Amino acid sequence: MEKIKITLPDGSIREYDKGVSVYDVTKDISEGLARVALGAVVNGETKGMQETIDEDSSFKVVKFEDKEGKAIFWHTSAHIMALAVQKLFPGVKFAIGPSIDNGFYYDFDTDHRFTPEDLEKIEKEMAKIAKEGHILERYIMDKNEALEYFKEKGEVYKVDLIEHFPEDEEISFYKLGEFTDLCAGPHLYDTKKVKAIKLLSIAGAYWRGDEKNKMLQRIYGTTYEKKKDLEEYLHMLEEAKKRDHRKLGKELDLFSIHEEGPGFPFFHPKGMALRNILENFWREEHTKAGYDEIKTPLILNERLWHQSGHWDHYKENMYFTKIDEGDYAIKPMNCPGSILVYKSKMYSYRDLPLRWGELGLVHRHELSGALHGLMRVRSFTQDDAHLFVLPSQIKEELVNIINLADYIYNVFGFKYHIELSTRPENSMGSDEQWEIATNGLIEALEEKGINYIVNEGDGAFYGPKIDFQLEDAIGRTWQCGTIQLDFQMPERFDITYVDKDNEKKRPVMIHRTIYGSMERFMGILIEHFAGKFPLWLAPVQAIILPISDKFNDYAYEIKKAMVDKGIRVELDDRAEKIGYKIREAQLQQIPTMLIVGEKEVEEKLVSVRKRDEGDKGQIKIEDFIDQVIKEVEEKK
Repeated sequence: MEKIKITLPDGSIREYDKGVSVYDVTKDISEGLARVALGAVVNGETKGMQETIDEDSSFKVVKFEDKEGKAIFWHTSAHIMALAVQKLFPGVKFAIGPSIDNGFYYDFDTDHRFTPEDLEKIEKEMAKIAKEGHILERYIMDKNEALEYFKEKGEVYKVDLIEHFPEDEEISFYKLGEFTDLCAGPHLYDTKKVKAIKLLSIAGAYWRGDEKNKMLQRIYGTTYEKKKDLEEYLHMLEEAKKRDHRKLGKELDLFSIHEEGPGFPFFHPKGMALRNILENFWREEHTKAGYDEIKTPLILNERLWHQSGHWDHYKENMYFTKIDEGDYAIKPMNCPGSILVYKSKMYSYRDLPLRWGELGLVHRHELSGALHGLMRVRSFTQDDAHLFVLPSQIKEELVNIINLADYIYNVFGFKYHIELSTRPENSMGSDEQWEIATNGLIEALEEKGINYIVNEGDGAFYGPKIDFQLEDAIGRTWQCGTIQLDFQMPERFDITYVDKDNEKKRPVMIHRTIYGSMERFMGILIEHFAGKFPLWLAPVQAIILPISDKFNDYAYEIKKAMVDKGIRVELDDRAEKIGYKIREAQLQQIPTMLIVGEKEVEEKLVSVRKRDEGDKGQIKIEDFIDQVIKEVEEKK
């Protein structure tokens, strides 16, 4: 029997017969490991326990806590749900059922309208199927056999999928009880590990995402190995609902979105106050870090986008217009504009690195169904910067960017991890350029001693990238900052500098953002703080509450003194009871309330009440102003 070599994560190598199963390799490593394993990553591809290995391979076991393990678990759960639906609602037609970030869904075609009560029935049936411990059987058919099989069953969506496969392709299927699905896998060995099940919602979804096609019913769900983990996740969902930035944005009067401009947010005065604080902080830190600021136009000639490569790789996401009979595009990215600024003069090696920041408004066409508050919009401001550097400066500049991002994220109290995305299929440029660029990013990360996750094939079309994934107060992750190393744009635009040997050479371009986009970062901050912004970020830092209108004159004096010192302050002089005014200010999440009555007027004091700490006693207004200024400077 032919032997194959399996290399484990610790570098040790074991020999097995060709065709050995993932389960047998795992069991050979450790019986305990085989009990908790859900599959393995074999030569970079995730495989289920029942799948076989036919060549020398790297081998890493995955459990539920691993991203790949969750994908296996939730993909199998989608099949369990499909079998439950097939049992409870005969005649249903099946479309697709993938795993997603926090669970799975399946799209169904049936005249029956699913209800919340149906979800409970399906959950119970799923629990029964899981307990029965069905083994998932994998087998292969050729295209014609597969078409015949699904035509006979009347499964029009499976037939449509198979018809798009190449003629000579072998197609894999998984059988779970009486349910057989066209499926690449991978899957759990059996259903016993699925112990905690929750179906979350029903939504409409067009077949293949095309509104010309039939609307299907999509059921979303999630499952866990332990009931406790499911309860924690459901608690997090409840918390996320309370923190929804769309709800808080309305309650706190920060922004709105109108049907006259879907995907185009309107910022209200308080939202602009928050936005300006973020922009001012960004400018201060970038000035300290040696950046200059530029501004490039919103609309540029279509020729430019052909030259940059966006036309070939991005045009379906772009908006276009005609000016003086010429074809123009509204910019989806800021980089070509930055390059035109570079091309406006000749630079020497002594001038580099150039670090140019731009708060650049870009427009991208997103499908209406994907729009979501400030998180997914059609116009947004990227806190872009483009650096033009010598090849010898790459590592140092990358390290500096990582340090700047680290400082800014720490100010907001975010923990983060880093992901490295490598060359995608639709990329531009040579293998050698991609290798140099990818190694440059790896060297910078290693110099900083940063652990990172690799996302194969997820880079930009012009270069590999590092992404910063921020963790918010309830444990969700958000992709914000990104650093991209680019050899392609300098080539395409023929940009050069004069080197010390008087020869023209090509600079390397670094694209980077830290917030990512102003709009999205604001949405993330609203949810991270649940609208309770720290004093330095709060759109209104303090509100003055006179106990009755006879104290209004003193209240206005205080307000003027605070405004003169740059404090964002409001005054509630309505003829309402003080308890009502305090409750209103609390609902507006204003960090500090200053209560003014007889004693305060007589002794030139204010009574301080903090949003999160309650009454703090009386203080001289000058001392209070000094405290606020200090707290804002320290960005507590």
